[in-house]
Amino acid sequence: MDGTPMVVNDVMTRRVVALRVGAAFKDIVKTMREWRVSALPVLDDTGRVVGVVSEADLLPKEEYRRDNPDGYGLVQQPADVEKADAVTAGELMTTPAVTVTPDATLAHAARVMALTGVKRLPVVGDGTLKGIVSRSDLLKVFLRGDEEIAAEVQREVVLRLFGTHAGTVRTEVHDGVVTLSGLVHDTALVPFAARLARAVDGVVDVECALTGPARAPDLDPDLPDPQRAAPT
Repeated sequence: MDGTPMVVNDVMTRRVVALRVGAAFKDIVKTMREWRVSALPVLDDTGRVVGVVSEADLLPKEEYRRDNPDGYGLVQQPADVEKADAVTAGELMTTPAVTVTPDATLAHAARVMALTGVKRLPVVGDGTLKGIVSRSDLLKVFLRGDEEIAAEVQREVVLRLFGTHAGTVRTEVHDGVVTLSGLVHDTALVPFAARLARAVDGVVDVECALTGPARAPDLDPDLPDPQRAAPT
């Protein structure tokens, strides 16, 4: 790693199956089962992503079946009723599609998923589908080895913050938890070190045990400090 955060392009799945707007209901179900996915992007005739069909979009078909008296006796949302009667991807899909770009950071993709409640995001670049990023893809960042993380923290955080004094700082990583310890010349930099280390890809947590230089003991606190005494 060169210190730049990982982006969606680094972790996304590039082999993607997508639906055309006219894809039939049963074909959608078969495709989801075959590919073991819970959602599929929908493309128009130009290859542009126009929506996403998820399992949630398909369930009203079963929930509100006309031969199921309990289903149609429930309080129904108009959108659910429409989807219960839908037969193609274009009628079933949720639109507009929530997407991300290949250069989006993993943090940004995670925020989009959290805000929209989706588990998978189509990755769109130059107007075309480039891949799919899922929650599990975003977790790949935590597969980085401890040695690799330690090297980046030392290079991008410790050396940059403490410069020539970096030799007094020890960087240890165990199961993704970074421990910074040792003496630093400026304790004001300690919070920044912890914050920057936590931002390194793959870091689970940071334990900061950095301390400043020892202060000379005050041998006789009752006597005035001659250097601070005001002239008479």
